[in-house]
Amino acid sequence: MFTKYPCGEYHKGARAIRSRGAVRAPGDGVAYDQSAMLKLLRPAVTRILTPLGRALVNRGIGPDAVTAAGTLGTVAAALFFYPRGQLFAGTMVITFFVLADLLDGVMARMTGPGSTWGAFLDSALDRVGDAAIFSGLVLWFIVSEERVLAGVALFCLVAGAMVSYVKARAEGLGLTCDVGLAERPERLVVGLVAAGLSGLGVPYILPAGLWLLAVASTVTVGQRLLHVYRQAAAAPPGTLRRPGES
Repeated sequence: MFTKYPCGEYHKGARAIRSRGAVRAPGDGVAYDQSAMLKLLRPAVTRILTPLGRALVNRGIGPDAVTAAGTLGTVAAALFFYPRGQLFAGTMVITFFVLADLLDGVMARMTGPGSTWGAFLDSALDRVGDAAIFSGLVLWFIVSEERVLAGVALFCLVAGAMVSYVKARAEGLGLTCDVGLAERPERLVVGLVAAGLSGLGVPYILPAGLWLLAVASTVTVGQRLLHVYRQAAAAPPGTLRRPGES
């Protein structure tokens, strides 16, 4: 369901196959996700989404269109429901579009080898969706005059972007960066579950979830920076790719 490639973190199935530029460390194969959670979910989600994906492909709808639709739905739901305090309803709609976005991987496997553009689009739009979710929460906290939590939610947004950027930049320089406590799937699960339960009236769950995400994202950035530093320090002079080089 999710596979790693250099534009971001975990992405869906054939959307990140070798033709889409997965980075390999010397002597290694393509770096695939080893998350136990995702391994458990992959077969079930694939079985559920395959009939729908086949129907869409038969109607001439491509994976890129599904990616864009999923992101558009996520952004609209996050910025419509969350600032109004409708956290449970917003979470349910966002979850639907997040799951719908997984269709692009199923459809890509049906339509053959994917394109580099498709992988890039998938990764870029994932960042847009993530930003919308936390922006919606920031707006809700501002309306509720919860300035501290607004700051924490904003920090989660920035830290999550940094987690992805550090990895992408490292792999752009020819290094590996497959480490970290809080990858994108874990951040989404924690954030959406906390928001949804808060919408059902569970006390303190959303602040706790956001503080947890803030700490976990900070730790992940630190882990990745240290991992890249060790590789760069151990690499012989002149062997690393310089900025701007292909």
